[in-house]
Amino acid sequence: MDCVYVTGALNRARMSAAFLSGAPVAEAILARVSERVARLRARGTVPALATILVGDDPASAGYVRKKHETCQTVGMLSIDARLPAGAQPGELRELIHGLNADPAVHGVIVQSPLPKPLDFNLALLELDPHKDADGLHPESFGRLAVGLPGPVPATPAGIDAMFQHYGIDVAGQHVVIVGRGPTLGRPLSLLLSASRRGGNAAVTLVHSRIPEWQSFTRQADIVVVGVGQPGILKPDAVKPGAVVVSAGITWQGKKLVPDVDEAVGEVASWITPRLGGVGVTTVAMLLENTVSLAEAASSRAR
Repeated sequence: MDCVYVTGALNRARMSAAFLSGAPVAEAILARVSERVARLRARGTVPALATILVGDDPASAGYVRKKHETCQTVGMLSIDARLPAGAQPGELRELIHGLNADPAVHGVIVQSPLPKPLDFNLALLELDPHKDADGLHPESFGRLAVGLPGPVPATPAGIDAMFQHYGIDVAGQHVVIVGRGPTLGRPLSLLLSASRRGGNAAVTLVHSRIPEWQSFTRQADIVVVGVGQPGILKPDAVKPGAVVVSAGITWQGKKLVPDVDEAVGEVASWITPRLGGVGVTTVAMLLENTVSLAEAASSRAR
């Protein structure tokens, strides 16, 4: 299948890879979320997601805005909680505790990165695990590690949903993940290697301290990159026919640049597009986590 890849002022170039577009995946997820929200509302519960944004970083503000817009499309309430860039740890802690105590709030996310002196990991520890919409609380990580139900980090969950939507079976495949961060690399490795539908892969994690990490990606059936370094994965580091997912992005001015060089599309069998890839599925899975938390809260209240 040939696809046309267009970016910036570059001329149109023929690509051999098919696109792993996130839009149809997100639409299917959000359709299910809308149905679940409607059922909850019929029983008197209106699912609500609260976002916490500290400071005025334009990219973070844009991500938060998209989350609120998507909440509106599925009938979910959203609460926009903000603190100035100079906020102190005690102020953030007080805000999180207030949302924890509010029974009308079912999911909470702390938008990262946080400005100093705030610590994102310490902020997560203040969050009620029953309201962990991003699936990043240590309790959520533990549940994922041992195979118990719970919120799964939204970006890995979105990638998993993408593979399943396009019929890419990871079972028995060698998946190499570039990046070991807590929002992508580590949880995705747990998810794809677990004994579950959409799992059972052989997973290798590589990172900046691994010399010649490209020797691993050249062996991989599936490569996922999430390090926030533009074009770090080049065509010569990809096995022909591999599936390639760019989960890291960088803003260069007003342009969003992925971790995967566009020329990789000439080698891969599937590749995420520069726009409309993992980002939209991440938001969809965030809302699916939130409606699941709302259903659990509704059951506990009966």
